[in-house]
Amino acid sequence: MVTRFLAVATLAGAVLAFTPAAVGAQDAPPAMTLYKQLGGYDAIAAVTDDLLARLTADPKLAKFFVGLNDQHKAVLRQRFVDFLCFKTGGPCVYTGADMKTAHAGLGITEDEWNAAVADFGKTEDKFDLPQPLRTQLAAFLAQIKPDIVTAP
Repeated sequence: MVTRFLAVATLAGAVLAFTPAAVGAQDAPPAMTLYKQLGGYDAIAAVTDDLLARLTADPKLAKFFVGLNDQHKAVLRQRFVDFLCFKTGGPCVYTGADMKTAHAGLGITEDEWNAAVADFGKTEDKFDLPQPLRTQLAAFLAQIKPDIVTAP
């Protein structure tokens, strides 16, 4: 019997947890990625569409989307989908800027971050995400927050 580690979930390009597992001659099936747990590409795209609609309509956040034409909105949407797909273990390739660069100069405050997180919570509610997935997504948001919130 061989002991090895199986990744439980990958998020933000890093393994969040490992579980030691004793396996016999046959390999155990790979752990389900967060991407698959969320429902794959179409589910991530639907969540992105709902969330972006909420963010752009939120009075605390709408200023960050002023002046974007339809083409820029489409690029933003696709980068958001690709980012989430890639960071949750999906097959997408993310070619956009890292979060620090993408949000540089925006001066996002803690209050604005909290408004965005609240909007995300409403999207999670709409899609009836189970608590374990919400917990994993909250951990992901906590990881990227320092690169996004730059103003007091």
